[in-house]
Amino acid sequence: MLVEATDRRIDVGEVTLHAVEAGPEDGELVVLLHGFPECWYGWADYLRPLTDAGYRVVVPDQRGYNLSDRPDGIEWYSIDELAGDVVGLLDALGREKAHIVGHDWGAAVAWWTALHHPNRVRSLTAINLPHPTVFTRHLKRDPAQQLRSWYVLFFQMPKLPELLGPLGDWAVLERTMTDSALPGTFSPEDMEHYRSAWSVPGAYQSMVNWYRAVVRERPQPRAETVDAPTLVVWGSRDRFLRSKMARESLSFCSDGHLRTFDEATHWVHHEEPVVVARAIIEHLDDAWRTPNNTPDETGHRPV
Repeated sequence: MLVEATDRRIDVGEVTLHAVEAGPEDGELVVLLHGFPECWYGWADYLRPLTDAGYRVVVPDQRGYNLSDRPDGIEWYSIDELAGDVVGLLDALGREKAHIVGHDWGAAVAWWTALHHPNRVRSLTAINLPHPTVFTRHLKRDPAQQLRSWYVLFFQMPKLPELLGPLGDWAVLERTMTDSALPGTFSPEDMEHYRSAWSVPGAYQSMVNWYRAVVRERPQPRAETVDAPTLVVWGSRDRFLRSKMARESLSFCSDGHLRTFDEATHWVHHEEPVVVARAIIEHLDDAWRTPNNTPDETGHRPV
């Protein structure tokens, strides 16, 4: 990471989130949302390039993960609640808008926030997770995607995922990550960070409850078109998600762009951190030049 950063707990309304912050306090805000089964640490390589580019970066452990609050009950992990945490985070930081970047489940929350709270999102970057309408359509009609999503059904079982997860010092969870990534993507130090996060009492159950909540509720977005400038980043060798969904997602974006990495996997942001960070920064820089984000008479970008 090699960048000055601070840890803090932020009250976002219903819960308090642990977050890591870095960068100039007057910089445009970028919120980085991790996916399953990571935590804030999954974005550690992005703090330096984003802050060097002048952005204020906030990386929360999302609800239920690692050092953030873990409400008891599946209903507390609905996608509306999770997007509400993002809005609460902006409110707590005194920011009207932010650039929202998410991977995997973090991208699901980012899509949902952009669709349901469009006035709070300056730009959206979604990494290896399609627009919710596209994903739902494929889960209903695409046997190949249904097969790839088998683990979602496994997580619906009561207690069993929580019993199996910790066995062998989280061996199954570690193999799920390392075996689906390019060789050498995750170092022993990386996995030690994740094992520590998974071992926080109650955290793994809360992480699994995200999957239980989405199956129980089967949420449908109240809007389908994302108006904020959108970048979809995709590792084409994703074992869990079909690549065709990436391009299909652009049809639900007013201003959408796709960047694919043919040799990368679901973990493209770890496998190609330099290039992905550069693509994100270029996207953020372009976003404020759109009509709604033009500089004021002093030349400053709106905060």
